[in-house]
Amino acid sequence: MQPQDRERLAEAFRFALDAHAEQTRKGRDVPYASHLLQVAGLVLEHGGDATLASAALLHDVLEDCAHVDLTALRERFGAEVARIVESCSDLLPGDRPDAKSSWEQRKRGYLARLRAADARTRLVATCDKVHNLRSLVADLRAEGAATLDRFRARPEQTRWYFESVRELLCDGLPVRLVDELDLLLDALRSFVPDAPPES
Repeated sequence: MQPQDRERLAEAFRFALDAHAEQTRKGRDVPYASHLLQVAGLVLEHGGDATLASAALLHDVLEDCAHVDLTALRERFGAEVARIVESCSDLLPGDRPDAKSSWEQRKRGYLARLRAADARTRLVATCDKVHNLRSLVADLRAEGAATLDRFRARPEQTRWYFESVRELLCDGLPVRLVDELDLLLDALRSFVPDAPPES
C-alpha cells in the first residue's frame, strides 16, 4: 500500500473514531470502531482500494453522528467517498441521526438507492451487511432468539431486509463474499423461519 493510501486510511479512521466516540454495537459493550475496522478489512480483502476502505470506515457517520454532514465529508475525503457513504446511509430527506423516519421507511429507501448503486458502492454495502450478519448470527447462536429483541424491527422484518439486500447487491461481486453472505442468511433463517413480510 502506497504512503498516500496509508495516510488516507489513517485519516478516515481518526475521523470515524472521533465521530462515533463512545458509541457501542447495539445491545453490546463492543466499541463501534470494531465494526468499522472489520468492514474496511473485508473491503480490502475482497479487492477494494484505499478509497473504498476509507468509505467503509466512514459508512455510518451520516446516519449515526449528528455533527457530521455530507459537505464536510466531501471536502475532507473527496467526492467518491462522500457519494459512497451517502449511498450506504439509510437516512431519508429530513431525517437526522436523532430523529429518523420509521425503520421500514428507511430500509425501503435504502434498498431503492441500492438498485442504482455501482459495483464499488455495492462492495462496501455488502461488506457492511456481511459483518452485521456475522455478529447477529454469532449472538443468536450464543444467546438464542432473544437476541432479536434488541432491534427495532420484528424478526421477520430483519430476515426480509437481509434477503432483500442479498437480492439487490451481490451480482458481480466476489464469489467468496457472496457465499459467506448466503451461509449467514441460511443461519438466520434457522432462527427466523417465518416468511418475509409483504407491505
